[in-house]
Amino acid sequence: MIKRYETKKIYVGNVPIGGDSPISVQSMTYSKTSDIEATVEQIKALHFAGADIVRVAVPDAEAANALKAIKEQTTLPLVADIHFNYKLALKAAEVVDCIRINPGNIGEQSRVKEIVKVCQQRKIPIRIGVNCGSLESQFENKYGQTAQGMVASAQYNIKFLEDLGFEDIKVSLKASDVQRTVEAYRLLRPLNKYPFHLGVTEAGTLFHSTVKSSIALGSLLLDGIGDTLRVSITGELEKEIEVGRAILKDAGLSKEGLNIISCPTCGRIEADLVSAVAEVEKRTKHIKTPLNVSVMGCVVNALGEAKSADVAIAYGKGSGLIIKKGETIAKLPTEELLERFLKEVEEEAKKNG
Repeated sequence: MIKRYETKKIYVGNVPIGGDSPISVQSMTYSKTSDIEATVEQIKALHFAGADIVRVAVPDAEAANALKAIKEQTTLPLVADIHFNYKLALKAAEVVDCIRINPGNIGEQSRVKEIVKVCQQRKIPIRIGVNCGSLESQFENKYGQTAQGMVASAQYNIKFLEDLGFEDIKVSLKASDVQRTVEAYRLLRPLNKYPFHLGVTEAGTLFHSTVKSSIALGSLLLDGIGDTLRVSITGELEKEIEVGRAILKDAGLSKEGLNIISCPTCGRIEADLVSAVAEVEKRTKHIKTPLNVSVMGCVVNALGEAKSADVAIAYGKGSGLIIKKGETIAKLPTEELLERFLKEVEEEAKKNG
């Protein structure tokens, strides 16, 4: 069992973050926020993909003015992402469920005080979003673009908000590489009890982001660090949610859906295993019941793996086995195996759902 760090529970809209809450998965729209129709369409797509929270960029007055109409047409909690212009944060805070500011570029403290005041009035949290590439000059000059500099910035800004009587805070410490990201979160975690938003920023394409995020976020989650996360991908928004959910599941922090076990391809395989696994993934996406299912290309691996699987399929030469809870329930010709297997998975899901 992973023992998560004890953190303060806050709410972004109706989504709890921290404490004993499930780890939430976020994404961010890439449309111009001023384009209300396109932004609403993307938020709805993220909702159906399983996102818990969505963030939108607010770079100008047109974007800030669009937030009310966007909020009225969507149900996901909305986070406004603010850089440079604190007045946009004041406008956005009238509508959204959370304000994200980057302390390195928001300007003098009097501006932050005004943001805090309006967030206090509406009882919405602030995310202190520290980025390694845009630290305040005093921290970059002293530490460089390092994990230590990120932690120093976060501590400084946490204390500033606390001194104003504001404690509905979450924190992110993002770098574009795995090592600095992980080091920063590990350094800061014992120093406060605010929830952490995890992510590797500018992580790249689907392939590179999946690798970087799996290493960084997986390492931190196994340490018990992290209350919400985003997998930043240059590409389809829905993939961010898919990869984020998979990281949580494979780290043992989410039990929802199937855990598909399939053997690596080798010379013993007696069927088109690649196609079979792809078909299983495609036709079981709707299942939310936690089940272990095994798809094996030969009997060598199958007999051992099937013992711990709820439902297993084991291909052989011209025929194969369907196994449930370690017991063989059918031996069928190869062409009949997959459909029977999927039927048994559906029945097991209904029984345990």
